[in-house]
Amino acid sequence: MKFFIYSRKSVYTGKGESIENQMEMCRQYIFSKFPDHTNADITVYEDEGFSAKNTARPQFQQMLRDMKTQKPDYVVCYRLDRISRSVSDFSSLIEDLNEREISFVCIKEEFDTAKPMGKAMMYIASVFAQLERETIAERVRDNMLMLARTGRWLGGTTPTGYASEKVREIIVDGRVKTACKLKDNPDELRAVDMMFEKYLELRSIAGVSKLLIKKGVTSRTGKYYSLLGVKEILQNPVYCIADQDALAYFRAQNADVCFDEGTCSDKLGLLAYNKRDYKKKHAPRQPMEKWIVAIGKHRGRVSGAKWAAVQSILSDNIPDGKKPAKMHNDYSLLSGMIICAQCGSRMFAKQRSGKGANTELYDYICSNKLRGGTALCSCQNLNGRQTDDLVCEYLMCYTDVGSDVYKLLEKLKRDVTEQVQKNPMDAVQERIAKCNAELDHLVRHLSQENVSGALASRINARAAALEGELAALRDEQARLQNENSRTTDRALEIDLLTGALSSLKTYFPQLSIHEKRTLVKLLVQRIVWDGGDLHIFLYGG
Repeated sequence: MKFFIYSRKSVYTGKGESIENQMEMCRQYIFSKFPDHTNADITVYEDEGFSAKNTARPQFQQMLRDMKTQKPDYVVCYRLDRISRSVSDFSSLIEDLNEREISFVCIKEEFDTAKPMGKAMMYIASVFAQLERETIAERVRDNMLMLARTGRWLGGTTPTGYASEKVREIIVDGRVKTACKLKDNPDELRAVDMMFEKYLELRSIAGVSKLLIKKGVTSRTGKYYSLLGVKEILQNPVYCIADQDALAYFRAQNADVCFDEGTCSDKLGLLAYNKRDYKKKHAPRQPMEKWIVAIGKHRGRVSGAKWAAVQSILSDNIPDGKKPAKMHNDYSLLSGMIICAQCGSRMFAKQRSGKGANTELYDYICSNKLRGGTALCSCQNLNGRQTDDLVCEYLMCYTDVGSDVYKLLEKLKRDVTEQVQKNPMDAVQERIAKCNAELDHLVRHLSQENVSGALASRINARAAALEGELAALRDEQARLQNENSRTTDRALEIDLLTGALSSLKTYFPQLSIHEKRTLVKLLVQRIVWDGGDLHIFLYGG
């Protein structure tokens, strides 16, 4: 019999339910329950340092792959939660094992899915395992929120303008715990003050960013503040003073406010918790109604009225679909598709403005240059209409009969035709017919009287071999039929593409700017502007 043993431990340790102990107990279980298989084929999979919150563990995934090629009789583990604490992950694993007729044994709980009661109890235990995990997570969250209401800094990357500082040690149940607060970083706070002041004046994140770059103001990493970085700072309530205006603002947003009129301060800043949903990918910001807002131990920088005014401007500047984004306007073809060779950033379309400017004209400008002027990139701008016309003219050359694209399509068509001609389906069908004919012949021999036992045995052996060969031939026949169908579809696609290419030049001028942009993206891999020449790289070119 063949056995797979799986063992897992979240943290490396040689004590208790270590990887080694789990494996040894599983081996002893196999030898005690299957005494006739002391020479059983046992394969061990070990994951150390991985939690059971999901199944993204290297050895567990390797075991799943091996089950498809080396079907075991049993998968054995020490305890149920070694596999997973998620009901959905566990149930999908059990369903997969059942389909493959593989039994699952959990020695601690003494579950065996080869038996109906064992299978039922396994599902029940997995539900409680997940319940335990969610209860622990909820308890940890509640404790964090309780601490948050005290205004402590709970750790993590400190906001721009502050550093973390230990303020006192608290003895809790004989354990020493350190409380932290934020302390000022004067150099960074000067940049924060400038951002709030200039944003209220300019009402533009890009304008604030350009001013910071012009003045040479950089972040703690030594890089210029990005547009997103500036916005994050402007949205962070850590800089907001915990005054009456701040209290009114957050109450109006239905946030969980942990202070009132009597505890408001004209000096201390705020701390907001539960701002992001870390259960989701990229941890998106949550609406303010889910925030917990408390007074911190640090000094605030911006009055509640000014902070609220900044949030109002930010909200008004959120795209509402009426203004097209830079990459998706309705006048330029290549916005966001051209790469600046000088700095590697994308180039975007910008309509000409100013007194006497023609708003129908536009230029492609490097995004770094747009953000910070020539201090970030001095690449020359591109005339938008001329560039679009040039690229379209270049692409239309490839629609002419005899172009490289047509030659490529003709070569693909010849390759497909050769594949059809080389199709060995006829040979497979001929062999199937011969096997069936031979089987019929053997059956007639067996039906005759006075067939000796030795001859009957040989006939049966040959018939079994032919049945095995027929099964393999039918699999090959099905594979060839699928392959032939795909080849036919591919030939049809090439014919359709050739026909569409031949009529493209005629219909291209009638397409909308969005349809043209889609077509360009299908043909063009990238476009690079080096300040003097425009380089167009096509797919397959």
